[in-house]
Amino acid sequence: MITVNNVGLRFGGRKLFEDVNIKFTPGNCYGLIGANGAGKSTFLKILSGDIEAQSGDVHMNPGERLAVLKQDHFEYEEFEVLKTVIMGYERLYEVMQEKDAIYMKGDFSEEDGMRAAELEGEFAEMNGWEAESDAAILLKGLGISEDLHTKKMAELTGGEKVKVLLAQALFGKPDVLLLDEPTNHLDIKAIQWLEEFLINFENTVIVVSHDRHFLNKVCTHIADLDYGKIQIFVGNYDFWYESSQLATKMQQDQNKKKEEKIKELQNFIARFSANASKSKQATSRKKLLDKITLDDIQPSSRRYPFVGFTPDREIGNDLLRIEGLTKTIDGEKVLDNVTFTMNKDDKIALVGPNEIAKTTLLKILTGEMEADSGTFKWGVTTSQSYFPKDNSEFFEGVDLNLVDWLRQYSPQDDTETFLRGFLGRMLFSGDEVLKKASVLSGGEKVRCMLSKMMLSGANVILLDEPTNHLDLESITALNNGLISFKGSMIFSSHDHQFVDTIANRIIELTPNGLVDKAMSYDEYLQDKDVQKKLAELYN
Repeated sequence: MITVNNVGLRFGGRKLFEDVNIKFTPGNCYGLIGANGAGKSTFLKILSGDIEAQSGDVHMNPGERLAVLKQDHFEYEEFEVLKTVIMGYERLYEVMQEKDAIYMKGDFSEEDGMRAAELEGEFAEMNGWEAESDAAILLKGLGISEDLHTKKMAELTGGEKVKVLLAQALFGKPDVLLLDEPTNHLDIKAIQWLEEFLINFENTVIVVSHDRHFLNKVCTHIADLDYGKIQIFVGNYDFWYESSQLATKMQQDQNKKKEEKIKELQNFIARFSANASKSKQATSRKKLLDKITLDDIQPSSRRYPFVGFTPDREIGNDLLRIEGLTKTIDGEKVLDNVTFTMNKDDKIALVGPNEIAKTTLLKILTGEMEADSGTFKWGVTTSQSYFPKDNSEFFEGVDLNLVDWLRQYSPQDDTETFLRGFLGRMLFSGDEVLKKASVLSGGEKVRCMLSKMMLSGANVILLDEPTNHLDLESITALNNGLISFKGSMIFSSHDHQFVDTIANRIIELTPNGLVDKAMSYDEYLQDKDVQKKLAELYN
């Protein structure tokens, strides 16, 4: 258990936290959420002791161990992979080092023998004899093959190092586990393995993540960081989001009787409970949900942008035909004879581990890059709008405020009143609209690019990783906006829930061909024939 008493912290004149009083208890997984810049990572650093709070304190029970997912991917370059994992249990590693040093002595004394016996006893109590096998199991689960276990960290790729550091944090069953964006750079299999690990983890977990599917799978509680305070709510992210929306609706409906509101809450909780899996985590969460009262659900003060794409004209049946598109970049063939036809109402998700392949296909379809061979043709009734992964060319060196920046892309109404109103719906209010486009943060640039696309009136939209840099509120708004979009789209994203709730067709680009299925993403991942075909294409 970890207890936070009256914790406060300021940076300059800005208050991050004030009088934070909460308890994180064993058997629960807490998803720490908050807007970008609210201080989520800073709060984890206060819990771990990396940053000292200006007021209050953080307390753990004596003898309990805390583990943290390290962010410095180059900290262990000279160490072997297996040893790097074991170093996550600091005391165990110290005992191993001291024990080995004693046994290496040429003049082994009686005193050395007594000390070695003490260390052996402590080593056994910490399950030291299983340390290497336990570390290997974690590495294998995360996709680090056995031949890499004895290599130096410096020999691994960036993605492999991330997995090793995650295994290090998980090693040795820590009493409190702090994870800051643990799914970053993980492939789908590694994420699924981590979800199962955390679902069955019996101690305390506090996690920061922008992956809503991950938060929904593993969290028993949501810790909402807002206005310098942290409130704990029972349930996963979707339950927190929808219950806050329900609370807002109930608050606005003053005429509704309390009995009717109670019935509505009970129906709401029953719907969420019915969707729970059979896991221990989900069963525990269901028991907690059943105890919720009207007073427990509260409206959120969080602001959500408005994202809505309205096509200017309806699409005909002839949408897009692609024949034999092939492209080689830096000597590597990233697209090989890609052929498919896009149909009306298709919402196609491009998936697969090769990021360059997905980006290249989107760039070719938008005319930003030429294929080496093959053809594509858009239907005459289509109009396209494109969200690139790299949007720097739209902002770097641009000496325009946001009103004038957006005016460039507003063909029908370029009045300041309209543009200010439009920017306001995207959370740029007051004097914020007079900021220079060149000084925006990553998330602000994405909101501007989405504004540009909404003004286009396109009936086909192409998006390359649009959730990068966005906070959970903006991701949720974009997700809902794309679900409601009446046109067609092709997009790529690492956000599981985003893909599963939007796409009705999945195309995976592999080195040896593509797999094309009209189904949801979860159906695609669970389809045995699809997985068998993928295994053949990747081998």
